[in-house]
Amino acid sequence: MSENIEITVKLFAIYQETYQKDELKMSLPSRSSVQDVLEQIIQTYPSLESWRSLTRFGVNLQFVPPETILENGDEVVLIPPVNGG
Repeated sequence: MSENIEITVKLFAIYQETYQKDELKMSLPSRSSVQDVLEQIIQTYPSLESWRSLTRFGVNLQFVPPETILENGDEVVLIPPVNGG
């Protein structure tokens, strides 16, 4: 039997605009990856699909690859490209 983990997802730019909030609380199966978080977000809002390949990830203030396994209580950040000016 697999336990769930609870994580916080910080949203920026297009993700924040789409969800109309700056943070989500998510419950995922243990051994879920950062990529799984993005999959769930895109399932909820398919319009975000075009951002999939452009998004970078952070966990607990560290840049990480998409296959990084999450632990209970982690803070995940989805970092889409932003236009500077």
